[in-house]
Amino acid sequence: MRFKTPLERGTLIRRYKRFLADVTLADGTETTIHVPNPGAMLGLTAPGVPVWMSRSPDPKRKLPLTLEMVELPDAGLVGVNTMNPNRIGETAIAEGRIAELTGYPLLRREVRYDGNSRIDILLQSDPDALHRPSAWVEIKNVHFNREPGLAEFPDCRTERAVKHLKALERVIDADDRAVMLFIVQRMDCTAFTTADDIDRAYGPALREAASHGVEVLCYSCHLTPEAIRLDRALPWRP
Repeated sequence: MRFKTPLERGTLIRRYKRFLADVTLADGTETTIHVPNPGAMLGLTAPGVPVWMSRSPDPKRKLPLTLEMVELPDAGLVGVNTMNPNRIGETAIAEGRIAELTGYPLLRREVRYDGNSRIDILLQSDPDALHRPSAWVEIKNVHFNREPGLAEFPDCRTERAVKHLKALERVIDADDRAVMLFIVQRMDCTAFTTADDIDRAYGPALREAASHGVEVLCYSCHLTPEAIRLDRALPWRP
């Protein structure tokens, strides 16, 4: 996934009301930017931390700058925009970078399923070819880290994410593939696990989903101010 223009660097003053942050730009100007992340962003919001932002070309937009990455002394760039993993995942699947999800010529996004839910990506085989079960892929952004090398999800309680796992189990019951894909927008992690002390429901729900047949995949990313691309598979520590 390439950014339309290179990101702009600034310094975080504070993050507040979940979706807002005040920053100091490179020229010393202070401004408010949009934060596309509803989570706690633990360890990523210390005042003075360098940040990287995209700028919207829309002159009518109230907040033209969007927070994309935080730069940490020991970890480097960390992606915090929760909208990006879907784009990263779509690009990686199209390029054949996720071995488990190759061989599907048809890719659709935001397909309605399980009542009022929408799946992030639906992969389907060619209807004229030999039938292959469709793959329903739910994607989650991961940027939380406490133990060196270990990525964790979630960083706050998330009943919605548990609901998604139950929906994926019902996909298995319908004889299709169900995939929970975690995209770690960090370069310093070598494994993935659930933060059971933060959300006591999600970890058990993920393990139950896996035992039900839901495939759990996790990939890290390589980040620069110009682009984010899927890098390598990480093992899951249940």
